[in-house]
Amino acid sequence: MTDASPWPTELKVHKDHRTLTVTFEDGASFALPAEYLRVESPSAEVQGHSPADRKLVDGKREVRIQEVLPVGHYAVRIIFDDGHSTGIYSWETLATLGREQDERWKSYLQQLAAKNLSRDAPGVQRRH
Repeated sequence: MTDASPWPTELKVHKDHRTLTVTFEDGASFALPAEYLRVESPSAEVQGHSPADRKLVDGKREVRIQEVLPVGHYAVRIIFDDGHSTGIYSWETLATLGREQDERWKSYLQQLAAKNLSRDAPGVQRRH
């Protein structure tokens, strides 16, 4: 790890299991929704083995975080209630997801719309 690498001082899963708050030594703090973490998972299942292989994940609006497990001293594995558990989120990945959350989320929503996909799981009707 370089001196410039972010180092977390706190990881907290909110009581509703829908948000992970990560706070870093430099004071930066990010509230990362479970849905966002799930669709941006660093796993090969989502990211593929090249940018062309990246999968657009839909239907995860209601996903929750079941567990956050340490991976050495450099990352965590997040287990989601939809069974996804292969993403290893390094401290740098979590910091990047926090810093780039607005842009990444906007891009994700645009990609869903372009492919006529929904944040809701198939068959789920949202109440307004």
